[in-house]
Amino acid sequence: MFDQNRTDKPVWLDDRDCDVEAFKHHIAQQTTKADYPQAVEIARNIPIYDGDAARTALADDTQARVLMAEWNRAFLSGPGIIVVRNGQNDLGLIDAVTQEFEAVIKAEESVSAGKGDHFATAGANSRIWNAHEKLCVRAPELFARYNANEITRRVSESWLGSGYQITTQVNIVRPGGKAQTAHRDYHMGFQDVETLKGYPASQHALSASLTLQGGIAHCDMPLESGPTKLLPYSQSYLPGYIAVLLPEFREVFEESYVQLPLAKGDMLFFNPATFHAAGENRTTDVQRVVNLLQIGSAYGRSIEIVDRSRTTLAVYADLVTLLKSGAITAREADNVVAATAEGYPFPANLDVDSPLSGMAPPSQQDVLRQALAEDWPIAKLEQTIADQDGRKRSH
Repeated sequence: MFDQNRTDKPVWLDDRDCDVEAFKHHIAQQTTKADYPQAVEIARNIPIYDGDAARTALADDTQARVLMAEWNRAFLSGPGIIVVRNGQNDLGLIDAVTQEFEAVIKAEESVSAGKGDHFATAGANSRIWNAHEKLCVRAPELFARYNANEITRRVSESWLGSGYQITTQVNIVRPGGKAQTAHRDYHMGFQDVETLKGYPASQHALSASLTLQGGIAHCDMPLESGPTKLLPYSQSYLPGYIAVLLPEFREVFEESYVQLPLAKGDMLFFNPATFHAAGENRTTDVQRVVNLLQIGSAYGRSIEIVDRSRTTLAVYADLVTLLKSGAITAREADNVVAATAEGYPFPANLDVDSPLSGMAPPSQQDVLRQALAEDWPIAKLEQTIADQDGRKRSH
């Protein structure tokens, strides 16, 4: 059993470290107004901020740092979640952006079936992958006005510092749209249990610090429409990336989650390790429209540019020869794969590398391993790598 307070914490985590009773105790923490003095209220354990008051505070650098520190504490050791009411206060701008999103969906769904996401199937839901770039290309003036929001910047910097990068994915859940399963988000939230066991606990802790999740409500979202289900304090449960995949922990989530109704223009931000899931739209007349923000740290990048497609193709023939001759073992060949090819499938163009068959498309290392296992001719590997690289571009 994993003990959060142990000084000799284990380096490797697995499902034996996931104790339901300890988790229940962990999420039983309570949020008080004294902890978040600049919040206008605490609702269902979540600090709620007023957008106008936030804009006033953020206009002064000294006050801004105080407010941002409060947000950082909320994400790190507090409930993991904040809401900013009226965070985007130009509702006409939101409506104009929504119209552009609807046009994108109409165009995309005219040539392909509706898109699902990592944790819910396609059907009553519509999804725009890479909505950030698509909006910019379609309507740059709207894009500029929409992204001029000081609150977005300051919340992002409160968790990630400067140099962050924004990606957005629009989700429209129509009446009858089903709920997602409980999950954590990118990075480790997109990996299976066996992969997660290969990362030390220090990386489990780090993953939550590399991104910030957000959402901008593009319509009024009553509880019946299924706004995001959230489990306060779950983000700081270290074995949580494994635990959230276990049935008994998902049962606790369904018993304990909270939801808040959101109005058009409200903004929700949370630590990506927070257990959460989009809710079911039980209305007959509300199309729940939210622009999901996934904001990434500048520090998730290598020091040098390495053309890993080039190195993969350059080494392949000699690697095959060494392996077949017995000069290196299968394990040693796989060490070469790990040192040569790109091991991470993201960033991906999810329009063409759909997550419907899994949470992530295959990595370049997966391709190279398959080529070695099946003894591909070099021409087949060249074409496969070229096709994969082609899917890495936005369209």
